[in-house]
Amino acid sequence: MNAIITYPLIFQAIVSIVLLFLWQNVKAQRMVSIIGSAIGLSISVVLFNQVWQKGTIAIQMGNWEAPFGITLVADTFAVTMVVLAHIVAMAVSLFSTKGIVASRVKFGYFPIMHLMIMGLSGAFLTGDIFNLYVWFEVIIISSFVLLTIGGKKAQIEGAVKYFTLNMLASIIFLTAIALLYGTTGTLNMAELATIIPEIEDRGLVKIIALIFFLAFGVKAGVFPMYVWLPAAYHTPPAAVSSLFGGLLTKLGVYAIIRVFTMVFPVGLFTYEWIGIVGVLTILSGALGAFVQKDIVKVFSYLIICHIGFMIAGFSIGTQLALTGVLFYMFHDIIVKSNLFLVSGVLHRITGSTKLASMGGIMENKTTLAILFAIPLFSLVGIPPLSGFWPKISLFGGAIVSQKWYVLAALIFGSFMTLLVVAKVWLAVFSKPLPVGSPKKLFKYFDDFNPSEKRILVIPILLLAIVSLYFGLFAEHIQQLSARIADELINNQTYIETVFRK
Repeated sequence: MNAIITYPLIFQAIVSIVLLFLWQNVKAQRMVSIIGSAIGLSISVVLFNQVWQKGTIAIQMGNWEAPFGITLVADTFAVTMVVLAHIVAMAVSLFSTKGIVASRVKFGYFPIMHLMIMGLSGAFLTGDIFNLYVWFEVIIISSFVLLTIGGKKAQIEGAVKYFTLNMLASIIFLTAIALLYGTTGTLNMAELATIIPEIEDRGLVKIIALIFFLAFGVKAGVFPMYVWLPAAYHTPPAAVSSLFGGLLTKLGVYAIIRVFTMVFPVGLFTYEWIGIVGVLTILSGALGAFVQKDIVKVFSYLIICHIGFMIAGFSIGTQLALTGVLFYMFHDIIVKSNLFLVSGVLHRITGSTKLASMGGIMENKTTLAILFAIPLFSLVGIPPLSGFWPKISLFGGAIVSQKWYVLAALIFGSFMTLLVVAKVWLAVFSKPLPVGSPKKLFKYFDDFNPSEKRILVIPILLLAIVSLYFGLFAEHIQQLSARIADELINNQTYIETVFRK
């Protein structure tokens, strides 16, 4: 029965292959992608339910006993991330049926998208650091293709920056793996958890940990390694930006949390330097978002700011703070994915993503404005929306641990997020259209028939409902996050499950 761990990977691979055979049939590709995303989401929910009911499960590929073979481990953290990835994939598949033009579909958009979801699922479920690297490479290759489909100048420029820095991160990652293997003789995370505490040379362990953090930090977009993110995320179509903004940077955060709780936990050395990086990330992202004049770039810098929330919160090193970090990450995946879809619809309505050229949404599209307000205000953390509840744990963890600089940064980041969202709301929703703007700005969206409009709006509605659930039923997400935090800190069950014959 443990073979169910492999189903999300195998199924997404099958969907990608089927889509390749439908290369020139745009309509069939769109239909297969939606059906495949729905089935993939169902599989991930079944896997989550099994882990929630029965606890952590593991499988050794090829029947090689751990730590010699390829280990896949489904604990609560991994399966939660798999479910969230498939929720976003479902929304993006729906949006892409009208949000991605036929010419891009014929260049392999849908097969590559599902390949990326397979890579994300593999990265979440792997129990081996080298295979984490392999899945990272699958994701980089697929994301680079998605970033360049269409071949526009801005896309190519952004893709070069994205690919260059991520390849540098991969080299750093591979170097860290080599050092770790040379020191311990294994890359199985469960075995590393038992070996690393016994190594006498603590300086070497700190150096290896720092190199891993550098590799994951580039992928997460932390200070000062975030420059590729705002340069790349505003260039592709909104559907692609939604995948990137919601999932790719969170993979870097996931890797930091997974590796540092399992291999380099609190107690081996202080996390103060991680906290400093997190605080600087908050400041850089918040100030960057405030000065931007393009709505997509605003959202890109807010990704950086809120990655800082997670990194700074993680540095506190307590179970309470880790609970807040996890809740915040789950909330951020849904909200950021939704905001990039919102930016895509706003671009279709107003013909621009420049704040100065936008406006009139509340006056002309009141229902849409109310819908779009849900992810925006959730981002701020207005009670009782989803962004509010994890901050209680984050602030509480900082106060209890007396990490006042982290608390100050979290408060500053929250205040700046409020100012930025207020700026966006005033520029896009409240103010009238700029003087002299042609009335035809709204015509392109209005020319869609009702079913086409629904296809663009329904994914935003679905993600908004998930976000509302996170806020209105926050005790469920808090319980989930607390369970994951406990499993991460007390990892003996994970270790025993991996080595259980």
